[in-house]
Amino acid sequence: MYYSKGIVTRQAHVDIPEGLFEEEFARDGFFGRTSHLYRTNPPTGWTNIEGALRPEAMNVLALPGLEKEDYIEGRIPFLYNDDVVLSMKRLIEPMPYWFRNADGDECLFVHAGVGTIETDFGPLQYEKGDYLVIPRGTIYRLLPEEETTLLIVEASGEIGIPDRGMLGEHALFDPGVLNVPTPVASSNGQFKNEYHLKVKRLNQITTITYPFNPINTVGWKGDLTVWQLNIRDIRPVMSERYHLPPSAHTTFKMRNAVICTFLPRSLENGDPKALKVPFYHANIDFDEVLFYHDGDFFSRSGIDAGMITFHPQGIHHGPHPKAVEAVKGKTITEEKAVMVDTRYPLYMTKEAEATCRKDYWKSWMEEPASL
Repeated sequence: MYYSKGIVTRQAHVDIPEGLFEEEFARDGFFGRTSHLYRTNPPTGWTNIEGALRPEAMNVLALPGLEKEDYIEGRIPFLYNDDVVLSMKRLIEPMPYWFRNADGDECLFVHAGVGTIETDFGPLQYEKGDYLVIPRGTIYRLLPEEETTLLIVEASGEIGIPDRGMLGEHALFDPGVLNVPTPVASSNGQFKNEYHLKVKRLNQITTITYPFNPINTVGWKGDLTVWQLNIRDIRPVMSERYHLPPSAHTTFKMRNAVICTFLPRSLENGDPKALKVPFYHANIDFDEVLFYHDGDFFSRSGIDAGMITFHPQGIHHGPHPKAVEAVKGKTITEEKAVMVDTRYPLYMTKEAEATCRKDYWKSWMEEPASL
C-alpha cells in the first residue's frame, strides 16, 4: 500500500517545497520499499558526532606501507568485512614472482599508470581508468611501464555483470567492449631455472617453485576469463528530468556488494525544478565507499583525486551545503569516481585511520541551502 501524508512533492526529487529538505528513506539500497520524508532541516545539519558512525574522508594515497615494493606486502587494506577487502597498491617495478588469489575474485582499478598484466589466459596492456577483473584462482603478474597505482577490490564471491533489466544487455556498456586476453608464447625474461608462484589462501602465502614459467597457456575456450573494461567505454544512464539513484550506475556485482562508476554526464537540464545533486538519504542497508579518481567533485568540498569517503550504515549523508550553489548553471558533471556499496558493515584498518581527515564530518555544518 502507498500512503501520502502532509506536505510532499508530487514527483520525488522534483519541485521540492520551498524551505524543505527531501530525504529518501529506502531499503535494499534504492531497490526496496521507499518513503520520502520532507523535513524543515537537513538530516546532516548536526553540530556534533561522537562514535563509530562518523563519516570519514581518507587520503588512501598516503597509506602507511604503500611504499613497499613487494606486491603482496604493499597491498594495504583500508576497509574490510567478510565479503570484500578494499586495498591500495603502488607498483613501480615488474613483479619478480607470479601471484594467485585462492581466497577470492579481484577487481583492480587502475588509478594511474600503464603496463602489462600477464595472466593464465594471456597478457593485456593496461592504462589509467581500466578495470581488470581477475577470477579466483587465476595466475597473474604485473609489469608496470610507468608507476602504477591500483584500487583493489577483493571479493569472496564471484564478480559479475548486473542484470540491466528493461535497459537491455547493451546498456551502460556493450559486452563487446570487454577485452579478454589472447595467449602468447611464454617468456623466460630474467628468470632461468626457478619461477616462484605465491598463492594466497586463508590470508596466508604459500610459495610454489617451478622449473618453468607457470603461465604456459597456448589456448583457452569458455566463458570464465579475465575482463578488461576502461571507464571511457561506459555510457552512463541519464535522465533529463529526474535525478537517478547511484544504483543506476552499477558496473559489477558480487555477493553482498556492488561496484558503481560515476562518469561525466548531462545533469537534469530538462526541468528547472529537478534536483541536480545527490539527494539526502539514510544508509539503512549498505555502507557506502567512494573513491575519487579524477575530475570535478563539486558535491564534496575539500575532496581531491585519490581520496576516499566512507559513509557507514546508520548515518545520513547528502550534498554539502555549497554543492547546491555550485551546481547552479552547470549542465554536466565532470567527475570520475568508483563507488563500492556493501551489504554488511565495513571495518577500518589502523593504516586507514592514520590518513583520515578528522574534521570531514564538519563539512556539512555550513549554512544549508534549500534543495
